[in-house]
Amino acid sequence: MQSALATKSAFHGNVHAFQATRNASAGAPSRGQLQIRAAGMKELRDRISSVKNTQKITEAMKLVAAAKVRRAQEAVVNGRPFAENLVKVLYGVNQRLQVEDVDSPLVQVRPVKKVLLVCVTGDRGLCGGYNAQLIKKTEQRHRELTSMGVDVSLVCIGRKGATYFKRRPQYTIEAEFEVGQSPTIKEAQAVADTIFADFVSEKVDKVELVYTKFVSLISSAPVIQTMLPLSAEGTVCDIDGNCVDAAEDEVFKLTTRDGKLVVESERSTTETGDLDASLIFEQDPVQIVDALLPLYMNATLLRSLQEALASELAARMNAMNSASDNAGELKKKLNLVYNRKRQAKITTELTEIVSGASSV
Repeated sequence: MQSALATKSAFHGNVHAFQATRNASAGAPSRGQLQIRAAGMKELRDRISSVKNTQKITEAMKLVAAAKVRRAQEAVVNGRPFAENLVKVLYGVNQRLQVEDVDSPLVQVRPVKKVLLVCVTGDRGLCGGYNAQLIKKTEQRHRELTSMGVDVSLVCIGRKGATYFKRRPQYTIEAEFEVGQSPTIKEAQAVADTIFADFVSEKVDKVELVYTKFVSLISSAPVIQTMLPLSAEGTVCDIDGNCVDAAEDEVFKLTTRDGKLVVESERSTTETGDLDASLIFEQDPVQIVDALLPLYMNATLLRSLQEALASELAARMNAMNSASDNAGELKKKLNLVYNRKRQAKITTELTEIVSGASSV
């Protein structure tokens, strides 16, 4: 325990010293520079050793995050067959219902008096500004809706968001969930049940999902997506009314090329033709759509959770990569100061020896 605390304090000391050294102006030396210059040789050796240990830790955390990003993307790919078949059936049944109205509670559009915001954050830190950007986006949307006279409540997925909003009394939290580092359909179902119950009971008139869309390994963007009411055609729309076809799917894969980590995008389009004309429904097609829409909502929510996890891990990998680079730069500067002090000490000792010999 003591060694862990010592490592943690040394880590923070190294970060502060590096920031002070990097942000110092060309004029008067900063406090961090003065501390380094005033330190003795033993203190410098201890600081260099602690920086080396910190660099090893951040390098290891970077590699762990990279491996987890790969597994998160594999989870998205493994869930694709179910999503593809679900979209095929949903499109096919809707072709039979072109002249009928779908009477499902998930597609009912009502005047918006209360909105439920679902905020997806991480459970841990050390991932740069990932959690801060999501919280800021949620606060911004909360202010927009409140200014329009709409009541807003929150569902927090992730420990960081729940901890932040619970400390601020102006936010109403309906429920909290923790999905961990490997979201499954079970966790998505628990969140979907809460959302479904609030929407069907007309406690809320609209449900919006705030999560981070995975753009690339070095870029991710917080987005707001309308979850409920759903569209019977199988499309997902953002708050501006821009809809994405559920038949179009894009997955980012983390691979290596020439010894470096790169991201390759793969776009897949599901064939959504009409169902066979000879196909006979045992149930009413409207009932089939009514049963498919909750499944589609669960699949969409699970996909969003997996994409948010991939964004969090990519942000953590980038943060640890920056920390490793900073530690390497700080180590070079500390070694330079240490070598100068050692040379000055040797020069002083030689001068004293020569002066003593000449006085004899």
